[in-house]
Amino acid sequence: MNPVSSVIASRELLWNLTLRELRTKYRRSVLGWAWSMLNPLANVAIYFFVFGVLFDAQAPTGINSGLQGFAWFLLCALLPWNYWSLINNMGLGAISSNAGLVRRVAFPREVLVFAAVLHATVQFGIELALLSIIFLILGSPFLPWLPVVLLTVVLLGIFAAGFALALSALSVYFKDLSYLWSIALQVWFFATPIVYNPDLIDEQAPGWMKPILEGNPMKLVVTIFRDCLYHAQSPDWSTLGAFALWAVASLTVGWWVFRRLDRRLAEEV
Repeated sequence: MNPVSSVIASRELLWNLTLRELRTKYRRSVLGWAWSMLNPLANVAIYFFVFGVLFDAQAPTGINSGLQGFAWFLLCALLPWNYWSLINNMGLGAISSNAGLVRRVAFPREVLVFAAVLHATVQFGIELALLSIIFLILGSPFLPWLPVVLLTVVLLGIFAAGFALALSALSVYFKDLSYLWSIALQVWFFATPIVYNPDLIDEQAPGWMKPILEGNPMKLVVTIFRDCLYHAQSPDWSTLGAFALWAVASLTVGWWVFRRLDRRLAEEV
């Protein structure tokens, strides 16, 4: 069957798998889903102390919002990065952690990865709602650009799903991939202007490194989020268009890799 049609035909299974992930995420936890808000806030507090206090990193003043604070500048970039990272990490183990199901039942195994994407999207939705409330309290007039943010979230989910599909299948054959990918994510994190002003790339980065850093697709995401939320202004539409191309390319290549390796997943898992 066509892979897209097979996933659509298995939408009930996809929904049930997503519900299973959501129900078991914080099972027997005292705070439950409050952790989905506390975890990113704890990360922001740590990075704010290290880079905003110890290294005295400065954030630009919001163009239309008038916001001025490194913590708010950091939040706009850290939350979408955490969303992207969560999908990758959950997708990496989507097949291996469901080995019994993969061996015994015939179904489109992409559903396991897409269930992880939907689960991460629900969690990110809670975090984004909290960030929106904070910015409304601070007086940022970002609401006209909220639809652009939501569109970017969809594109980011598609972009991450492509990586998750490839990683989920490759990790079955290459057990060291999870360790290598954790290192790659650390390098990618600091190659993205999350904890520093993107202007530093032009000022401090070596000449040979600038094209690599400027071509980083996650830099496009961070730029869009900061434009819409922190600066409360229209993003560069060419930036949004470029990231849309990245998203389509990622899903296409990732799904192709998954389908090539799917034939022997039940034997190798």
